[in-house]
Amino acid sequence: MNIVWFVLGLILLVTGAQLLVRGASKLALSFGVSPLVAGLTIVAFGTSAPEMAVSVQSSLIGQVDIALGNVVGSNIFNVLFILGVCALIAPLVVAPQIIRQEVPIMIGASLLLLALTLDGGVSRMDGALLFALVIAYTVFLIRQSRQETRATQDEYAQEAGKTLVAQWDRHWSVQLLLIVGGLVLLVLGARWLVEAAVAFARDFGVSEMVIGLTVVAAGTSLPEVATSVVATLRGERDIAIGNVIGSNTLNILAVLGLSSLVAPQPLAVAPALLSFDMLVMIAVALACLPIFFTGHRIARWEGGLFLAYYAAYTGFLILASQQHDALPAYSAVLLEFVAPLTVITLLVIVWREWRDRRN
Repeated sequence: MNIVWFVLGLILLVTGAQLLVRGASKLALSFGVSPLVAGLTIVAFGTSAPEMAVSVQSSLIGQVDIALGNVVGSNIFNVLFILGVCALIAPLVVAPQIIRQEVPIMIGASLLLLALTLDGGVSRMDGALLFALVIAYTVFLIRQSRQETRATQDEYAQEAGKTLVAQWDRHWSVQLLLIVGGLVLLVLGARWLVEAAVAFARDFGVSEMVIGLTVVAAGTSLPEVATSVVATLRGERDIAIGNVIGSNTLNILAVLGLSSLVAPQPLAVAPALLSFDMLVMIAVALACLPIFFTGHRIARWEGGLFLAYYAAYTGFLILASQQHDALPAYSAVLLEFVAPLTVITLLVIVWREWRDRRN
C-alpha cells in the first residue's frame, strides 16, 4: 500500500502543479501580464510547486531530513539526470545569458545555503533572508524581461502560450477554480508522498534523508523532467536548460526559504548532508560553468557523463545507507580516480577553449 500511496501522491503533485500553472498563467494574462513574464515567474514557480509542497509539509510535521534532502537531491537530480537525458536526445545549446547570469546566481544560492547551514540548521531568520532574495530575484526577472529582444520575447511567449491556447478556461471564475484545485491536490499529494516515504525508510531500514535525496527528489522533479524533455524534442533547447537552472535557484531560495519560515523550529541539518550531499550539490553547480562555457553547448558525451555521475552518486547513497562491505572500495574509486579525472578533464576542456579563442 505504501507504493500505491506514493504513486498516487506523485500523480496528485504533478496534476496539481499543472492546474496551478494553467490557472495562474491564464489569470495573469487576463490582467494584462505578458506571456514572457508569466513564463519566467508563474510557470517557473509552478515546476517547483511539488518540491515546495513536499518540503513545507515535511517541515510542518517535523520530517526535516525529507524537507532538506528533497531540495538538495532535486538540485543534483535536475542537473545530472535531466540535463544528461536532454543532452543525449540532442546536444543542448546554452544561451549566453544562462552562462553570464543564471548559473552564477544558482552557484551563489548554493554557496549561501552552505554558509547558512554551517551552524547546523536553517533558522527562521535564514528562511526570511532566502525568501526575500527570491522576491528580489523575481522582480529582477520581470524588469529584465521588459528589456529582452523581440526574438527572445517571442520564443518564451510561444512556449508559455502553447498550453494556454484553449478557451474553455478563459473566465476568471474557472481560473480561480483551477488555482484552488491545484493547491488542494498539491497539499494532499504532498501529504501522501511524505507519509509513504517515511514508511519506505522504516521498511527498508534506510534513513529518511536517503529517501528524500533519491526517491522523493526524483519524484518531485517530474515537472522539470517533462518540461525540459519536451522543450528539447521541440528544438527549444535553451528553454530546457533555463528551466533546470531556474528551478534549482528557486528550490533553494523559495522552497527552503518558505519551509524554514513555517517550520515550528529551525531545520536541523544532518552532518552527512552538510559534509557530503551539499558539497556534491555545489560541485555539480560549479561544474556547469566550464561545461556550459566551452562552445556554449552540452554535447552528448557530456550528457552521458552527467548520467554516469548521477548513477555513481545514487550508488554511493545506497551503499552508505546499508553500510555495505563494498563501500570503502567504492568510495576510494570515487575519490582517488573519478574525482581527479573529472577535474583534469574540465581543466583540459577550458584550456582548449581558451586556446582556440586566442587563436
